[in-house]
Amino acid sequence: MEKLFKSTRGNQIPIDFYTSILQGIASDGGLLVPDFDFEKKNLEDLLPLNYVDLATEIIGTFAPSDAKEALHTACNQAYGEGLFCDEVVPVKKAGNVYVAELYQGPTAAFKDMALSMLPRMMTLSLKKKGEEREVMILAATSGDTGKAALEGFKDVEGTCIKVFYPIDGVSAIQQQQMVTTTGKNVEIIGIRGNFDDAQSAVKKAFGSKELKELCDEHHIFLSSANSINIGRLIPQIVYYFYSYLTLVKRNEIKLGETVNFTVPSGNFGNCLAGWIAKNMGLPVNQFIVASNKNNILTDFFTTGTYDARREFYKTNAPAMDILVSSNLERLVWFMVNGDSEKVNKYMEELKETGVYKVDDETLARVQKEFKAGCLGEEDVLKVVHDCWNENKYLLDTHTAVGYGVYEEYVKNTGDTTKTILLSTASPYKFPESVYQALTGEEVDVYTAIEKLHDLTGMEISYPLKGIKDREILHKGVIDRDAILDTIAEKIKEY
Repeated sequence: MEKLFKSTRGNQIPIDFYTSILQGIASDGGLLVPDFDFEKKNLEDLLPLNYVDLATEIIGTFAPSDAKEALHTACNQAYGEGLFCDEVVPVKKAGNVYVAELYQGPTAAFKDMALSMLPRMMTLSLKKKGEEREVMILAATSGDTGKAALEGFKDVEGTCIKVFYPIDGVSAIQQQQMVTTTGKNVEIIGIRGNFDDAQSAVKKAFGSKELKELCDEHHIFLSSANSINIGRLIPQIVYYFYSYLTLVKRNEIKLGETVNFTVPSGNFGNCLAGWIAKNMGLPVNQFIVASNKNNILTDFFTTGTYDARREFYKTNAPAMDILVSSNLERLVWFMVNGDSEKVNKYMEELKETGVYKVDDETLARVQKEFKAGCLGEEDVLKVVHDCWNENKYLLDTHTAVGYGVYEEYVKNTGDTTKTILLSTASPYKFPESVYQALTGEEVDVYTAIEKLHDLTGMEISYPLKGIKDREILHKGVIDRDAILDTIAEKIKEY
């Protein structure tokens, strides 16, 4: 039986795995979700597998049965020797939590976990579908997706990639990483606006009749590298299983014992992947969703109301400075048992009024599995400081949000279930804030890298070494209202 994917909004004919990867977003504006039950995995069978084999097994449950060999090759290219450090996901103890370090890849951020794999799945899909058109990848970024997508798609045959980022909404290191990217098929464009402006425009581009006609004329099609693409979401499921099985192998937990996961979250794709892992048989007790001052997710999980009509804050955890958590639509679809009419109603309300509220039954289902909390900027710095002083473990600001929210959760609930915290980035991606947290001193970003290294002895992540001296190759900046026109121009130039 063929595994198909359908839209959360119910107005697109279900499509196969390869078409889903290439299409990115549903034609009706919804997000693609599996039109089949999740396959339950036998943990004992998974226990001996290395990361490449585990990824092949997990991702393979969403793909056609004859794709396993090609997927194994793709997983080996993504996670085998070369792109990642010695271990793809080290799991380390920091106080009362186990930290899964998801930043050992080519851009020192967790987005590498999926974006090292997505281009390979896209190449495979192009081949399987006999697609002769070129694909233009569009991505909006609040920092880490941009560079990870650029590295993933750099010089990949049959593709080009355009990344839009808010010029005042990413860290100095994130911006430097992006604008110095080499590759003949990459382009990075700054916008005067915030991440939500960029993401909203990219989503509009996929539904634009005018852009579709232009693409047809120039023999290309648009696809996404953002987490709206199901091909971004599926590889993220793997590291939930891997980190859990790592603790089993180390005799920290017994096979079958439940754990909690704490997940710093902005767009919600990371946490949603964990929920899918649970539905594939991973023994999870609770997901603890951690937000920064832009706490729209905290409010949703607490009240059932999603209200985007609020002030937008630029914080010291900038990758989480998001008010439109696009992957939440997928969770809502699952929580209303696939009732697309309800999802449509909620999304229309959001579009028209900036707010929607789920019914009490749905909220009860959500709150059974998800707890949520948020952390202000001063508290983030305090968590970084205290975790280093007490545990000699160095957190970046986003992971610190997760650590602090977890501590509050334990204080409020008394829940002592063993917990895995997903670490989202190297501390050296946000060195000014991390150094300030440890010393109280404010220094420029490159001075902070050196001083942080001198102070802690923690090795500078290899993708960030020498970053100051790299040549800036991408200098374009546009107004947020010009994004769709710019995409049109790029299609014409292709």
